[in-house]
Order: sequence, then structure tokens, then C-alpha cells
Amino acid sequence: MTYTLGELVATEEQAEIIDFALANPKRHILINALAGAAKTSTLRFLAKYLPTEPTLSVAFNKRIADEMSKVLPGHVRCATMNSVGHRVWAAATGRKLVLDTKKTYNLVREAIDQLPKRQQGEAWNIFSDLTKTVSRAKLNGYVPSSLQGAKTLLTAEEFFGSLDEEPDDWFCQIINGVLGKGIVQAFGGLIDFDDQIYMPTLFGGSFPAHRRVKVDEAQDLNRLQHVMVSKLIGPDTQLIAVGDPWQSIYAFRGADTRSMQLLKETFDMHEMTLSVSFRCPIAVVENAHWRVPHMKWPSWAIAGRVETLEEWSADAIPDNSAIICRNNAPLLRCALSLLRSGRGVHLVGTDLGPQLVKALKKLGGPAAHCDLNMPQQQVYDAIDLWENEKLAKARDSGAVADRAECLRVFAGFGNTLGKAISYCEALFAAKGPIQLLSGHKAKGLEWDTVYHLDPHRIPSPWSKEGEALEQEKNVRYVIETRAKVALYFVKMDGFQGDI
Repeated sequence: MTYTLGELVATEEQAEIIDFALANPKRHILINALAGAAKTSTLRFLAKYLPTEPTLSVAFNKRIADEMSKVLPGHVRCATMNSVGHRVWAAATGRKLVLDTKKTYNLVREAIDQLPKRQQGEAWNIFSDLTKTVSRAKLNGYVPSSLQGAKTLLTAEEFFGSLDEEPDDWFCQIINGVLGKGIVQAFGGLIDFDDQIYMPTLFGGSFPAHRRVKVDEAQDLNRLQHVMVSKLIGPDTQLIAVGDPWQSIYAFRGADTRSMQLLKETFDMHEMTLSVSFRCPIAVVENAHWRVPHMKWPSWAIAGRVETLEEWSADAIPDNSAIICRNNAPLLRCALSLLRSGRGVHLVGTDLGPQLVKALKKLGGPAAHCDLNMPQQQVYDAIDLWENEKLAKARDSGAVADRAECLRVFAGFGNTLGKAISYCEALFAAKGPIQLLSGHKAKGLEWDTVYHLDPHRIPSPWSKEGEALEQEKNVRYVIETRAKVALYFVKMDGFQGDI
């Protein structure tokens, strides 16, 4: 049978998936969809040709959920996991929930104020680390043992042992205390975004029944989200999960590196494949065969271009191109060099700017007496000292080294600390036509022309075996499959311009 969506005709692989889903209405299906392999249109085909029954389509963010709701039929409810959890928790508590994005911020402030004076200064210096750790605890399903009867997915030893640095006792006490108070507040109706999944999944709630549940970006599910999915699947529910195991790159923020395999094993899913990339030209597909040798291109694909440039210059980069790198520091150096060469740049989707400004200011001493006139060599020395102190406690040496390298980039462009800070603030405020971003931020995006900056940085020196190495390979695959026309490999050492 030929399946159509307007003028769009299903590919052979899409037709096989539809045929299987129609013939096996009770079998769960796992779809491995390679980069640019039309997973969205596949979900649309399934929604059109499967029986009109209550269906939940789960997306990872509101933008995607809104886009899906515009193209899927009315019997398909498009939602994020957060919105699903929000409804469940509201029903469980019988309250109108209040969403407070500063909930954790306020609780951490209160906890620091209760510390002995000698520890408060140190705690304020790592305030953002504390708030991020609370969020990480929720995303990983950690519940302090002091909460009687609560279900936790990680013990305290497992959770605190997974942090980048070995925490002090007072650090752990703050995290456990904030989590405990936050849980009490959530039962009273005050929640944040993390609570929307954390509370209904671990503390009870009746999840809605659907005949069919579709999960997108299945490779990125974390442990807590896997539990939520299991609560959405009843005895008569068909689960259809779509993802690309070779685009699993978010282990550092809690995603399960075996997410799709775990789904397959848990629900005995039938595995199928979408291997034809409708984004990448022939040359880019061939280049990707080192990671996904089964990737194909459609008959109408253009030849495209993949080339290593020993030398490259600012004026040769087309507007609306992307420069993507494994690490942040080369991107910052490249962006500043492009600005000096008269090109407009935009650092995409990064919250790194405020963190670097804060770190640079701390190099100059206490906030009230920050020495903005500190000369360049002293700035370098202060960065070295900061890096050595962090490395002494760090479990993730790569993250510390990358942050230190970022600080050195700005120190190199400014002959005083004040000028280094000014460069940093100006760069992150820029909104030009050339986009620069990390491989992790590039996922899900595409451009006609892509420059893979300093490809030799993959794999990271700190990630050369096991799952860490696989994540590095996946980052490279993601970077190199963003191009719709041309992919260039370049190095900052080959940049011809003002650096």
C-alpha cells in the first residue's frame, strides 16, 4: 500500500513501519532514526494511518510540542513530560499549583544563611553549583533517606559520588535539606520545573491512560524519565519511541547512555530503522559512515562538499553559517577573532557568559575590592591557581580544563582584568549572522554550511575509553551531520586574520 501526506509519499522504510504498526497493534516499536531521517513525518504518517484512538505524543520541550500539535490530528495530545507531570501532580495534591522558577534559589539562600559564619563565604562562592546540584538530584531521582517511605532511584553514595567534585559534608547537608524542604513545599502546591517530573514520578499520582504513547528523542531519557514512561504505559497501551542512539550525547546531564536499549529490553520492543537522511548531501553521508555505515541518501540528494581547509579567513565564511566545536574555548577565541576582523557573530544557546564574567571578577579579589587593573600576567597566574585548586578536587578534569582555557582566551585579548571582562561581556551580547556553538548545543539544528572547528579535540583527552569515548564519537557524529550543503574541517591555527 502507498501511504501519503498531501504530496509526500512514504519511503520504503516508513511504509514498513506503518505496515508493522497496523498488523501488530499491541507490539511496542522502537525506531532508530538517523540524523535528518524524517522522524517527524514518520510520526505524522503513523498518526494518520493508525486507528483514531487517544494518543499522547511526548516531546522534550514546549517548542517541539507546539510544532507537533500543529501537524498532528486532533486525537493526538502533544505535550512535554513536564506538562504531563504537572497535571498529574495537581490532581494528586488537589491543589492549584504555583510554578516558582526561583524556588531552589530561595531555598539555597536560606540554607546558606543558616551555616556557621566561617562556611557562608565559601558557600556563596559556589552558589550556582549548589542550585545546579539540587536540580541534578531531582533529574536523577535522588531522594534523601531522611524522608520516610519515599522512593529514591539513587542512594546518597551513588548520587554524591557522581558529582564532578567530591563534596564536603556541609555541601551534602545543604542539598539534602533543600530537597527535603522543597518536597514539603511541593506537597503544598509550590513547585519548579524539575518538580513537575520529580514529584508525580516518585511521590505518587495517577497517570492518564492512552491507547498509544509516542516518545521522541528517546536516546536522551534520563533515569527518572524512564520511570515516568513506565507509568504512562498500561496493559493496553502501545509505545512507539523514536530516537538515534548515535546522537546520545547528554550523559553529562543525566541522560542514560543505554536509553534506547533499556526501552527495548523493558518493553520488549520491535526495533526498526530510518536510515535515509533527507538533510545531508551525499558527501556528508559518506563522511558519516565511520559512525553509521548504514546511513543512506535519497535519489535526489546533491553531491555536497566535505573538505579540510588548511587556511581559512573571516571574509570567506558565508552569513548564516555555523562554526561548531567540541569545546567552548576555541569558539570564544574564534568569535573574538571574527569580531576583530569585522564579522558579526552570535554565540548560540549558551549560559556560559555570566559564569565566565563572574569567574573573571573573582580573580581580582573580593567583589567590593576587585582589582580591574590587574595586569595580564597576574590574570594568567590567578587562572593557573584557580585551575590547580579545582583539579585537586575534581572528578571531571576535562570540565575544569575547558573552563580555565575559556578564561585564558579573554585574558589573552585584554591587557588588564577589566578589559578581559569587557571583551567577555561584549562577546556574549553580540548577535551577528555567523553562529558559533558547541556540539552539544548543535543537536537538532541544521545549516547549509558548517565548519567543524578543531576536530582533533574529539575525543577529549579525559574521555578515551568506555562509555565516555562513545559519547565523544556521538558528539562528532552530531557536529558533522548538521550540514545541508558543505562541511569544512578547520583549525584555529589555520585562521588567517586578527587573533
